[in-house]
Amino acid sequence: MRTPAHGGTDAGPPPRFDFSTNANALGPSPVAVAALRAADPAAYPDPGYTGLRAALADRHGRRPDEIVVGAGASELIHRAVRTAGGPVVVEEHTFGEYRYAAEVAGAPVRVARDPDAWLRLLRGAALAFLCVPNNPDGSVADPTALADAAAEAGCRLVIDLAYHPLSQVRPPPPAHAWQLWAPNKAHGVPGVRAAYLATDAASAARLRRAPSWVLSSHGEAFLAAQAQRAARRWVADTRATLWRWRDQLADRLQAADVPVTVGAANYLLAHVGDAAGAAARLRRDGIRVRDATSFGLPGALRLSAQPPPAQDALLAALLQTEAAR
Repeated sequence: MRTPAHGGTDAGPPPRFDFSTNANALGPSPVAVAALRAADPAAYPDPGYTGLRAALADRHGRRPDEIVVGAGASELIHRAVRTAGGPVVVEEHTFGEYRYAAEVAGAPVRVARDPDAWLRLLRGAALAFLCVPNNPDGSVADPTALADAAAEAGCRLVIDLAYHPLSQVRPPPPAHAWQLWAPNKAHGVPGVRAAYLATDAASAARLRRAPSWVLSSHGEAFLAAQAQRAARRWVADTRATLWRWRDQLADRLQAADVPVTVGAANYLLAHVGDAAGAAARLRRDGIRVRDATSFGLPGALRLSAQPPPAQDALLAALLQTEAAR
């Protein structure tokens, strides 16, 4: 069992440019920053997060007893597996925390290598994960159709919506799935570990069985702030720029004979052949990228949408290292 790799911080010096994290490159959100600065770290949060759950419920048109808050998406993923049990169905190329959470809990894992296999494996499973848009390729499945299929098979479906607010294709998540929201990415504050699940009241009651004060005062302040209209407007205003930067990067990579996979998200896959080697060489040049080997794609780098100066540095370094080889 191996802890899944993630983007962001590593053991090296601070990079000049960081393509490894999918957090909003135009962040942090000023609404989020103001809320974090105003948070009182000397006071305990309400252990039931009553006001916060009411605000999040209002945001999604649900009841407060249908909301579960947690210390980031990964914490809630592990809690979901411990609550539902297994077997757990995951896609072959997707976020590694789903499979890791199942392995930690001792739950059997069923890996689907194509959409038809995913549907077949639902029968007899306790839980399935669907990332919309998928990480790392940005593809977007129909969550309602798949939630219906899971329900028919008697399987709980968790829809991971971490990058949904930044996607060009944003299908509405079905109410009968467990909706996992991790808005710290869209608001450019991934260091704030805060997320929430929206689900039916009975499931929410089971999912709330967690240590006391699992969410800090700063996490509570952030989740309340991101539900505000001004915060959501800021995210919406950033999307077109992120999509333009992603497409610019894709065009430049293809012009340099580097094949790419572009989906609807604020990131893409660059197929470089030896992802681990390319990532190591780029890191020595002060550029951090996400080696997609942990997604089962050892020939690809996942690259987030970044501004033109960062793209210039990436292309120059990538072409230089390839020439040196």
